Amino acid sequence: MTAHSPRTELARQVLRDPVHWLPFGLGSGLLPVAPGTWGSLLALGIFWALPPVPLAIMLPALGVAFAFGCIICGISARRLGVHDHGGIVFDEIVGMLLVLSVTPRTAGWTLLAFLLFRVFDVVKPSPIREADHRIPGGLGIMLDDVLAAIYAALVVRGVMLLPLF
Repeated sequence: MTAHSPRTELARQVLRDPVHWLPFGLGSGLLPVAPGTWGSLLALGIFWALPPVPLAIMLPALGVAFAFGCIICGISARRLGVHDHGGIVFDEIVGMLLVLSVTPRTAGWTLLAFLLFRVFDVVKPSPIREADHRIPGGLGIMLDDVLAAIYAALVVRGVMLLPLF
């Protein structure tokens, strides 16, 4: 009998149970370093693969994705026995798409949006940190990333107002 590493066991558990597939970003959350960044990069790929979507359609769609994420990420976390497992990246995907939905569709603005989202998601200024630590279940998993996305979007929109741009 061969001993498997905890990472290998997690990958097997995630790949065997379809409830984990979307929360783990179709496997991007299983990558060994910075899974949230990989989930955010997956969102970039999705965003650029889609044709431009009007904000009036994108925001309600992201609202549905948020609600769905609260459910599916909560189920995934319960099955894993970890509140907000680092490999659950559906929250990063929704958050990144939210920032991108209000960002000009150019490489430079996209890079700025990506960097700002990752900074706010990692640093977790108030009230993001409180949402992350105090709100249980799928809502807590999803909400901190949506708050990070709102912070990043506000900064992007603020930079857009500067006379240099």
